[in-house]
This record gives sequence, C-alpha cells and structure tokens, in this order.
Amino acid sequence: MTLQQEIVGNAMQMAVVNLNPGQTVYCEAGKFLFKTTNVTMETRLSGPPGSGGQQQGGGGGMGGMLRQAMGTAMQVGQRMLAGESLAFQYFTAQGGEGTVGFAGVLPGEMRALELDGTRAWFAEKDAFVAAESSVQFGIAFQGGRTGMSGGEGFVLEKFTGHGTVIIAGAGNFIDLDPADFGGRIEVDTGCVVAFEEGIQYGVQRVGGLNRQGIMNAVFGGEGLSLATLEGHGRVILQSLTIEGLANALKKAQGGDKQGPTGGLFSTHAG
Repeated sequence: MTLQQEIVGNAMQMAVVNLNPGQTVYCEAGKFLFKTTNVTMETRLSGPPGSGGQQQGGGGGMGGMLRQAMGTAMQVGQRMLAGESLAFQYFTAQGGEGTVGFAGVLPGEMRALELDGTRAWFAEKDAFVAAESSVQFGIAFQGGRTGMSGGEGFVLEKFTGHGTVIIAGAGNFIDLDPADFGGRIEVDTGCVVAFEEGIQYGVQRVGGLNRQGIMNAVFGGEGLSLATLEGHGRVILQSLTIEGLANALKKAQGGDKQGPTGGLFSTHAG
C-alpha cells in the first residue's frame, strides 16, 4: 500500500503523512514533528522486519529470542559505526485514520521515493526521514579506498522492499540520469543525495600531481576528490553542501580562517 503523504513548504519542507487504520510508518529519531492523538508512538532499536541483520521467522523459545537480539545488536552496531541514530520511532494509527508530520534537519527539499522491489535506493548519511514499515533500512559500506577518499561516500543508507521512503537534503534538488550526459557525471562529493541501484558510485582525484591539479585542489574549493556517477538510472543532487553551509556560518560569525585558498586549507566545523 502506497503511503499517503504530502510534502509542503519551501525553504524548510516537511512531510505530512496520512495513515490508514493499523498502518505504520517509522522515522529516524529526531525527524518527528507532530501527530494526531490516535497515533501511537513507540521507540525501538530494531528496524522493520528484514532490515540489516534482523532475522525473519526467528521462531519461538530462547533460540528465537537470541537470534532476534543478535540481529538487533548487528543493526545498532552498523548504525553506530555509520554515525546514524541508534533508534527508530514507529507510528501506528489506531481506531481510524491518523496524521504524522516529519522533517529533515537542514534547510532544503524533501522527496518521496517509491520502491517496487526491483531496485534499491542509496542515500547519503542522514538523508532518511521516514518510511512505511514494508521498506527496509540498511547501511552500505562503499569500501575503504573509495570511502576514505570521498568523505560522504564511505557510508550510505540503503532502502529495499516495497513502499514509500521519504528523504531530505540541503538546498534545492535536481534529478539527473548519467546516461543523458554520455553515461558519466562528476560532482562535488557533498552534493550527492541519493541514487538508484545500478548507478556505479566512485571517487576520483581532481587532476594529477601537477601545477593545474594543485591549483584545483588548493584554490578550487573542491579539495582533492570528486564523486563519479556512471550508468543509467535516477540520481538526485543537492545545491547546498553541509561543509559549504558550515563555512558560511563560520564566516558570518567572524571565524572564517580559509581566506582565498579554500579547498585543501579550508577549516571544518567541529
């Protein structure tokens, strides 16, 4: 059953979800805004059945309880390593239709993605807002070499199953298909919001160790790496990066230390 939802607002959007009786939606802790009184709220460490390491059909008795506990521990461990919230909040309409509101944490857009079971979706960390219970949430590690050089690319959120998942990002969104641009696009690593399974994600160095490569890294504001997206499928990019927002706020507060160089010598918040 498709989740009945409406995304409202402009600079800071929110999703208003209408639940049928007995229907459940879950969100990452910290993304909930409001609900009607007939919607129950429950906080759990485990994701919906089928997510991460959780076992389906674990059976009864001590064996089933142990398998379930181990599955939950694996999920929590993955999310902790990824820097994600450790808990999910579940909302269920009781005795009639109910309404729940959710939002992201940065000024920007939201998008509802429909999963039909044939293709997974991958998203940047913290992009997940909410999903119906038939959508499984997981963590995808992109491999040490690619991830360490790509920053945001090291850990991705992964969504599988059937149903609606709502994501959020910073600034405005643009939808692209690399196949429309010769099969490959290169973007700032902080601009990638989400992409369909089938898109090949990687990270490449900006230029070589020559004069122009050093100029790009030091003065271009991109650092040493760009994300590469190849193949045929839907890609969602955002116009505002978290690093760009942090640097703008530091500059407004008189704490900008990067001067004209940007890139390699920029100072990071935190």
